[in-house]
Amino acid sequence: MIYGMSAFGLAQRLGIERDAGRKFIDAYFGRYPKVREYQDRLLARCRQTGYVTTILGRRRRVDPGAIRARSTYQQRNQSEREAVNMEIQGSAADLIKVAMLHVFRRLRREGMRSRMLLQIHDELVFEAPPDELTRLAALVHQEMTDRRATELGLRVPLRVDINAGPNWLDVTPVEELVSQG
Repeated sequence: MIYGMSAFGLAQRLGIERDAGRKFIDAYFGRYPKVREYQDRLLARCRQTGYVTTILGRRRRVDPGAIRARSTYQQRNQSEREAVNMEIQGSAADLIKVAMLHVFRRLRREGMRSRMLLQIHDELVFEAPPDELTRLAALVHQEMTDRRATELGLRVPLRVDINAGPNWLDVTPVEELVSQG
């Protein structure tokens, strides 16, 4: 819903009546009015400038004609969803890229054998020897949380969950692994 899903779209995805979808969306924005205010500000700025910007300044042009009221509902709705999506998901991509650079540099600087293997959306996957697991978890947590938020001017802390296991499917929170010995 944060990206502008319609009552029709929600109803289709959940297999419910359109009216139930509308009530759910209205209840969501009733409970979280700041989300709607954020979207309205973002779209107003986009209508004026013709683009949206991520937290690190990357821009995506959005056709001002498609986002203005004179376009068809379907065109406007699609453009609005793209604009909101870009600012939110594009900024999340910015954050993970910055974190990857900082984590990589720290791993090299500290001479760790642990390696960053890949990134999937907002997750980083590492390969680490068992004796480095606790140290790696602390390093990754430090590089991905408050310091990044402060540098980027965020007013909320970034949350990081760290899990480990023999494969991506069979993971456990690192705190539980450390306490188990």
